Amino acid sequence: MSNYKIAGKSGGPVVEVADLIKTYVSGEETISVLKGINLKIFAGEMVAIMGPSGSGKSTLLFILGIFLAPTSGVYKVCGVDVFNLSRPQQAAFRRERMGFVFQSCDLLENSTVYENLELPLIYAGVRRRERPHRIKEALQRVSLEHRIQQPSNRLSGGERQRVAIARALVNQPEFILADEPTGQLDRENSQRVMDYFAKIADEAHTAMAVVTHDATTADRCTRICMLQDGFLVGDTTPIPREDQSQDL
Repeated sequence: MSNYKIAGKSGGPVVEVADLIKTYVSGEETISVLKGINLKIFAGEMVAIMGPSGSGKSTLLFILGIFLAPTSGVYKVCGVDVFNLSRPQQAAFRRERMGFVFQSCDLLENSTVYENLELPLIYAGVRRRERPHRIKEALQRVSLEHRIQQPSNRLSGGERQRVAIARALVNQPEFILADEPTGQLDRENSQRVMDYFAKIADEAHTAMAVVTHDATTADRCTRICMLQDGFLVGDTTPIPREDQSQDL
């Protein structure tokens, strides 16, 4: 993987989607879910993706996560056409270049915070002696280094989601996908999570796509794009984000 050119580090888009189409065939009927998605996300941007139920958000999320192939179109991450990679190469690319934050957190219940963050490093082949520094650095970004040896089942809901964010960061990805990351949190913890997302995007120059139904969460992002009738519409030009963060 080390021979891949990282586009986002050189000024180009981290994520580039062009004319993305996804159709399903059901009997004699062809169902068009995505009808020509175009999207660019640059380093340091948070792009909210919104839309009503059934609009194709989940399908787009699975494609962006390289879990589902499109019917046609181009999808590049860090300058790499990921659907020209083999399945093992795609899995390795996901581990090394991408991070995921889900609504349910999906932490290992009977493991410590450290062990939860160590697992993706093990899968990525990171050497044992390098892991403590990576884990501590990721937890520092979400102000949870003091919980490093805490069992995950003794954390609050907001802390669990922040551990999930740290886990997504531990491999230092260029692109983070977040699926309803504040969906199970109260208003205060939702704001805190979005504060950390904004800080990470700004300081780590990470590109983020945030799939959400929540308008307050979307308003904290750099841009908002809506899925309507299979197309992604909205502001496709980066705009300055107001400093809405709280003291961390």
